[in-house]
Amino acid sequence: MAPRAARPDASPAAIPLPPDDAPARDDGVAAAQVTPHVTPHYWDEACRHLGKRDRVMRKLIPRFGEGRLQSRGDAFTTLARSIVGQQISVKAAQSVWERFAALMEEPSTHLAPVAVASLNAAAMRAAGLSARKIDYLIDLAQHFQSGAVHVQLWHDMDDEAIIDELVAIRGIGRWTAEMFLIFHLMRPNVLPLDDLGLLKGISVNYFSGEPVSRAEAREVGDAWAPFRSVATWYIWRSLDPLPVDY
Repeated sequence: MAPRAARPDASPAAIPLPPDDAPARDDGVAAAQVTPHVTPHYWDEACRHLGKRDRVMRKLIPRFGEGRLQSRGDAFTTLARSIVGQQISVKAAQSVWERFAALMEEPSTHLAPVAVASLNAAAMRAAGLSARKIDYLIDLAQHFQSGAVHVQLWHDMDDEAIIDELVAIRGIGRWTAEMFLIFHLMRPNVLPLDDLGLLKGISVNYFSGEPVSRAEAREVGDAWAPFRSVATWYIWRSLDPLPVDY
């Protein structure tokens, strides 16, 4: 996987997605939050567009055959996993997540906000969560329970409006929100300039390995519009052939 930004809301375990066969919840908001395992409808159009407009994309896209971005999972659980995984290794994050999920009365890969909000803090600490992460998870659950995040309206909201909602939740910064837009909501035109993998990939592919500034990266990314998410995915793949997954 491509390197990513070292910041409080970013870690190697950020936004891992639940398995395909995870059962649906019935908690009043599950239908709005569950996204089937799908590929973006715009992918082929994006590849044609990028191949015509950008010499690097014209070479990169054929290298990865039928590879596609895929979205699956549940919004609340995806964001909760991003919090649990902050600042620790993928292996450690998975271990803590499994112990945390086992605290639910009915353990599931799709967690209900009400179930998380009702957990005992001591039990959460025993599962391996820090006091700060416990606060973050409770705040996340309260945002979903209260309707402060408008899950059912996300489809009609622009990217910045969704980012604004997500970064109001403690423990979620812009990088996590942008990864959520790309990998969960599959928004086509996100350019995550805080992502070190993107900056490194632009450096390698466009500047012969010379360091690049955010302004230079933005200029390259502007040429990818309106499919900057797709181009970013291929830049990540150029650094690591394994698909990026969150």
